[in-house]
Amino acid sequence: MRYLTILGEKKKIPPYPHHKDYIYRCRQFFDVDSFITLVIINGVVKALKQSWRRWKYNYAIPLNLLLDPTSACNLKCKGCWAADYDKSAELSYEKLDEILTDAEKLGISDIVMSGGEPLMRRNDILKLCKKHHRLPFALFTNGTLIDEAFADEIVKLGNLNVYISIDGFREQTDFRRGQGTFDKVVAAMDILRKRDIGFGFSACYHANNYQEICSDEFLDFLRAKGAWIGWMFNYMPIGSNSDVTLCCKADQRSYVKQKIEAYTRKNRFIIIDFANLGHKAFGCVGAGIGFVHINAHGDLEPCAFNHYSDMNIRDKSLREALASPFFKKFREAMPFSKNVYRPCPIMDVPEAIVRLSQIEGVHSTHLNYPETAEQLALKTRTVADEWEPIADKLFRTVSKKEKRKIRLLTKFLLSKS
Repeated sequence: MRYLTILGEKKKIPPYPHHKDYIYRCRQFFDVDSFITLVIINGVVKALKQSWRRWKYNYAIPLNLLLDPTSACNLKCKGCWAADYDKSAELSYEKLDEILTDAEKLGISDIVMSGGEPLMRRNDILKLCKKHHRLPFALFTNGTLIDEAFADEIVKLGNLNVYISIDGFREQTDFRRGQGTFDKVVAAMDILRKRDIGFGFSACYHANNYQEICSDEFLDFLRAKGAWIGWMFNYMPIGSNSDVTLCCKADQRSYVKQKIEAYTRKNRFIIIDFANLGHKAFGCVGAGIGFVHINAHGDLEPCAFNHYSDMNIRDKSLREALASPFFKKFREAMPFSKNVYRPCPIMDVPEAIVRLSQIEGVHSTHLNYPETAEQLALKTRTVADEWEPIADKLFRTVSKKEKRKIRLLTKFLLSKS
């Protein structure tokens, strides 16, 4: 039996596909130190199957599939691109069922759902979790629709978890998400904690809240409320109407990195920081390898923040969609920098997304506020230029052995054979 220590208490970890197993695997994955460790985490048989599938389909299989069942939401949060989307867009239950069946055949390990607010499709999601009981599911949710009955369903299923969005304490969360949201989110956490559900939190940090988001006080509060895992997302100015002033400056991003690393090391708590964990995710946490994203219109995107696509899944199978020319070139371009502290083709190496978007058929999927990759790069190039010298300094501290390990593991994940 495997265990995780949560707030000093030893918790048993049921086997895959239980939702607590995903948290256990995340901790192991981001502590990976060798090719052998990676194989052990995946299991020898599973690792061999992954290699065989890469050879069979001629592309790497993403570890996680991120799906948007709907673009509808019961909130209208400041800076959320989903607020720009057509609220009637959704993937039918039949299409979701087909995608999940294909994902299982391809050997995709985990299913994550976002939106919009995925719990606007609560009944369909519960039905899908029951039918595809050999897959683990998780929802990025605003938390306001979680009640006692839904929490009881999570306990019965075992293979469903939630990551609740929160932007700081009451003032910061309510400023972005609406008055009273913080109290509803905290009430949802209390409901989940009472049932020993290993839920997580999801926080977006930007120039106005970055200090509060990564403070010991805030992180201690979330853990005390029952969170087992945390996701940190740096604000990205996606969409032609986005507010560039919210982007963290280089020193602010560096501050978050140092604070999160110190906190996770001290408390043995896993926080996945998309901007700053490139060196532990072989170049990028997302980017079509860790994650692939399908929005509510059916567009296949490299990640939830990369709103460009040349393929729509409504008239394709998942296997066919993953073979798209855009994804092929995207994988070939990884890592986007030799410096693993510059992993993102949007925020760190904007010339990469410009180059990749020039592939025939690639278009913006941002709906009401579309923008070309050139327009996006104009907003992020200054941020990238300011971060580059700090990233270079960080990279010089990485040993030659560590760099060789990163290259080997990256090749393993991206290789077609």
